[in-house]
Amino acid sequence: MLKVLSQAAVETYRRDGVYWPVRVMPADDARKYRAALEAHEAKAGQPLQGNWRHKTHLLFTWADALVHHPKIVDVAEDVIGPDILCWTTNFFIKEPHSPGFVSWHQDSTYWGLDPDDVITAWVALTDVTPENGYMEVIPGSHKVDQLPHVDTFHKDNLLSRGQEIAVEVDKSKAVGIALSPGEISLHHIKLVHGSGANRSDDRRIGLAIRYIPTYVRQTKVRDSATLVRGTDKYGHFDLEPRPKADLDAAALAAHAEAIGRQVKALYEGTNKTAFRA
Repeated sequence: MLKVLSQAAVETYRRDGVYWPVRVMPADDARKYRAALEAHEAKAGQPLQGNWRHKTHLLFTWADALVHHPKIVDVAEDVIGPDILCWTTNFFIKEPHSPGFVSWHQDSTYWGLDPDDVITAWVALTDVTPENGYMEVIPGSHKVDQLPHVDTFHKDNLLSRGQEIAVEVDKSKAVGIALSPGEISLHHIKLVHGSGANRSDDRRIGLAIRYIPTYVRQTKVRDSATLVRGTDKYGHFDLEPRPKADLDAAALAAHAEAIGRQVKALYEGTNKTAFRA
């Protein structure tokens, strides 16, 4: 029995590799999560960056709460079943009038996850519009094989390797995903997608939560993940602890350990040892 999505919505996701919008919380709740992020940034004296933009849920109790948010997990369960791991989280933050962009790519290129039953719940903490660089997708592109990519390491590309698809993308088929605070979009690991720069006067903030059923394996390294619902009878991942307090010693240690594993997988074949700032 489905918990949030309709059968038609699930069928749309299966067909297109993407579905939106899904309201998972009131806009005021989303703004509170943004406020928690920005309170940390104000204290740190700089925007969230580098390794801390990845697996952020291991560092902060408010990010952990988002990963475990009952309605978000309900949506994931409607698609991938009741036994669910969070493999990672990634903040995509575009500052006002900044050049940061995301090139056309497939998430599956360097992740090492098999099979490809991986879903991203992209949580909007701000308005997401054409002006501030909303995500554009090619519906149905998740059904093609893995496409060849090239690494650019472009300084303004928000992806880990600045990776982009090495063949021509038919942009005439692109569809933009506009969201309001507290809404999410869903997309498949092999969906072709990208986004432009933020030309607006406000930040564009989204948290990508990557959920996997527990039977999915990591083929590159012995990886870790967070069990968010159900049971893990496979043991393909070492289970990560939830933070008891923001940035306490245990949280920092767990994050460093998990990021070390993920960097080995995502930067395989390069000399990189940390995520880019």
